[in-house]
Amino acid sequence: MNILAWIVLGLIAGAIAKAIYPGHQSGNILGTLILGVIGAFVGGSIYTLLTTGTLALTATGFSIGGIILSVVGAIIALFIYYAATKRTA
Repeated sequence: MNILAWIVLGLIAGAIAKAIYPGHQSGNILGTLILGVIGAFVGGSIYTLLTTGTLALTATGFSIGGIILSVVGAIIALFIYYAATKRTA
């Protein structure tokens, strides 16, 4: 996937994840982009684990299913971040 598609997917997934996750999340557009890209990798890795049984660092594609997996991955990344930093959402 080219860099422009990564940026678009990251922004979409990060914005949706921040809207779904309860509480107020601080951060600017760059933070949302990074959250979405991390979410794409987390979601893609979970999908690969569930379908093949092996854990591999893969990303999702730019499709409806890819966006859904990226949003789920971004929500998981937000949960882990807030759990690790002990911040309340």
